[in-house]
Amino acid sequence: MTMEKGMSSGEGPPSRSPQASAAKVTVKESEIRQPCEEKRGGFVLVHAGAGYHSESKAKEYKHVCKRACQKAIEKLQAGALATDAVTAALVELEDSPFTNAGMGSNLNLLGEIECDASIMDGKSLNFGAVGALSGIKNPVSVANRLLCEGQKGKLSAGRIPPCFLVGEGAYRWAVDHGIPSCPPSIMTTRFSLAAFKRNKRKLELAEKVETDFIQLKKRRQSSAKENDSGTLDTVGAVVVDHEGNVAAAVSSGGLALKHPGRVGQAALYGCGCWAENTGAHNPYSTAVSTSGLLLLSLVMETHGRVGCPRHRTGCGEHLVRTILARECSHALQAEDAHQALLETMQNKFISSPFLASEDGVLGGVIVLRSCRCSSESDSSPNKQTLLDCSIQMCSLESSQEGLASYLWDESSSLPSIKTVEFLWSHTTESMCVGYMSAQDGKAKTHISRLPPGAVAGQSVAIEGGVCRLESPVN
Repeated sequence: MTMEKGMSSGEGPPSRSPQASAAKVTVKESEIRQPCEEKRGGFVLVHAGAGYHSESKAKEYKHVCKRACQKAIEKLQAGALATDAVTAALVELEDSPFTNAGMGSNLNLLGEIECDASIMDGKSLNFGAVGALSGIKNPVSVANRLLCEGQKGKLSAGRIPPCFLVGEGAYRWAVDHGIPSCPPSIMTTRFSLAAFKRNKRKLELAEKVETDFIQLKKRRQSSAKENDSGTLDTVGAVVVDHEGNVAAAVSSGGLALKHPGRVGQAALYGCGCWAENTGAHNPYSTAVSTSGLLLLSLVMETHGRVGCPRHRTGCGEHLVRTILARECSHALQAEDAHQALLETMQNKFISSPFLASEDGVLGGVIVLRSCRCSSESDSSPNKQTLLDCSIQMCSLESSQEGLASYLWDESSSLPSIKTVEFLWSHTTESMCVGYMSAQDGKAKTHISRLPPGAVAGQSVAIEGGVCRLESPVN
C-alpha cells in the first residue's frame, strides 16, 4: 500500500496509487507437528537494516538473516531467556561485514568506529544500552550485560546500577565485566573503509559551493555506481519464548561521517527497541525493533548555471524525534495489528509534526505481538480469522516469497497455544528480514521493496504473517 506524505490523522486511508495498487495475499497455512518434548518453542524475527539492498548483495543479506534466526532459535530450544536469544541473533548480525553494526560499521569523521546498541526485556521491562562505544566487537553483548546487572539490584552503598553508558565509560565498564576488547584493525573492514573514502569525497565535494555544475553532475553519476554496495543502517531482532515473554534488541554503527560522540536511536529508550509483556492494560505482548537509514547524498539545487549541493540525510534522528519504537508498541494493542501499524507509520512517522520540515522520512520497523489462547476457545469458528487474515502488500511480484503461517495441530492435547502476529514496515527503498519458529527446519528470508513509482520517504510498505506456537507439555 502506498501512502502519500501529508495525510492528516483525521483522514481515512488514501486512494491507491496506479503505479502501486495494493495486493491482498492470504497467508498460507501449513500444519506443524508437535516438536520433541525436550525442545522449547519460540519465534524470532530479524532485520538486516532498512535502506537500499542491492541485488548483487541480496544473497549475503538473506544468508546473515538466516544465521541470525538459527542462532536465536537454538537458544530458545535450549530454554534460554528471550533476552539471551535476541542477543544471539544480534551478535550474528553484528559479525557480518555486510551490515552497519559491530564489525564493519560506518566510520565517523575521524575514521573511527563508534557503535550504539540497546536491548529491552518485556517481562521485567528492564533496559540496557551503550552509545558511541569503541573497541568492543559486539556492542549488544554489553547492552545485555547492563540489563542483567541492573536486575540484580542496587550496588554497594545503595548506588543505582547504570542502564545506559557511553564512550570511554561504556568501554571501561565492559572490560571490567569480562567482555573482551577488540582492536580497531579488526572492527574495520575493507567495505567500511571503502565507504569511508567515498563519503569523504562526497563531503569534500559538497563543501565546494562554487564547483561547476557539469563537474558535479559527473561526480554524482559516478557516486551512484559506487553506491551499489548498499546503503543500510541499524540491525535488529524481536523474540518471543515458550513462556510468552518477549524481548527486542537493536544495534548500529550510526551515520557515515557522523560527528565523534554522536548517539543515534539504536541506543535511546523508546526509540530503537521496545518490549512489553501482556499485563492489566495490555492484552498483547509486543516487541519492536527499528531501523533508520544512513544517507549521505548530494541534492542539486540549481541557481542559474551553478549547482549548489546540499546534504539530504535520512537517519536515526527521525526515529528519535518520533519515539517510533514505543509508538508502534502501544499502537499494536489495537485489535487489527496491520491497520494499527500502517496508521502509526503514516501519522506518527511520515506525517509527524515533529518532522514537518523534512523532505522525506526514512526508516523501518519489525514488530511482533503475541497472546495466549486456550485450546478450547481456539477451536471455535470465530477464532479462525486469526489464521485466514490477509495482508495488504506494496510488493506485487515478490510478495509471496518467504511468507507463511503456522497452524496449530487441532488433534493435539496441549492446554494452550500462542498466536504470534509478525509484521515489518518501511519507508525506505527496501528492507531485508528473516524469521523462524522453533518448529521450523530452517529460517525464511525476504527482501521487501517499494513498488515502482513509489517515493521513498513518502510511501510505506507493510508485510507480515501469523504463527501459531505450541506450548510445551509440563
